[in-house]
Amino acid sequence: MSPLPARTPPRRDGPLYRRIEHALREEIGRGAWAVGTELPTEAQLATRFGVSLITVRHALRDLEAAGLIRKRPAKAALVVAATPRRSSWNMNSFADIVAHTHDAKLDIASWQPETSARAGQVFGLADAERCPCLRARLIVGGLPEAEVSIWFPPRIGARLSRADFDDVVVFRSVQRRLGLHYAGARVTVRAEVAGARLARVLDYRVGGPVLANEMVFVSPDQEPLELTIARHRADLYSLSYDLRREGG
Repeated sequence: MSPLPARTPPRRDGPLYRRIEHALREEIGRGAWAVGTELPTEAQLATRFGVSLITVRHALRDLEAAGLIRKRPAKAALVVAATPRRSSWNMNSFADIVAHTHDAKLDIASWQPETSARAGQVFGLADAERCPCLRARLIVGGLPEAEVSIWFPPRIGARLSRADFDDVVVFRSVQRRLGLHYAGARVTVRAEVAGARLARVLDYRVGGPVLANEMVFVSPDQEPLELTIARHRADLYSLSYDLRREGG
């Protein structure tokens, strides 16, 4: 298939390489570049979009991380899938949480006191009482998979600083820093759709399906230690459980 006519990447928030990545992802998804065919060369893409080779390579790197293409030395990239690779999380233990984040990184946006009706309910706070909140993105395979909001009771959050969150597994950072013991978590999963703000954060479309995981981590005496709400792009993420019969 010959290259498509030259055009400017669709206008989106974010860097130029991300706009090019979105344009190519859209074309692959609707079959303009079928699975098994080659994309244009890097030089042809640079000419088409009016950008540098470095910008094109950055966009192709993210497409490869999503499982859509395979880059080849001295050859044009090969289209290997029409839809992004999904991240499947088999969540049955804390070890599964750690395993899911093996190739991920945490992109921290803020660490500050905030009010939250849900956090207040979980921690038993007075109305309008603020508690420390970490907001971040979970980046998996070079793509923003989830927006993560983590609240701590004031007595715990007061002992933490932004620099303490040096591990993509936040509860592991807290355990190491404060010596707390996380004994378990109560998990709630619900379906949502992405609003304009979340769509910007996750490089997603407004109205796109979102899978929200709420996890209340507790101590051995069931005292809440942390409230985590992770809103995942449903096109990149799935969740499964392993149910066993009692006594089986």
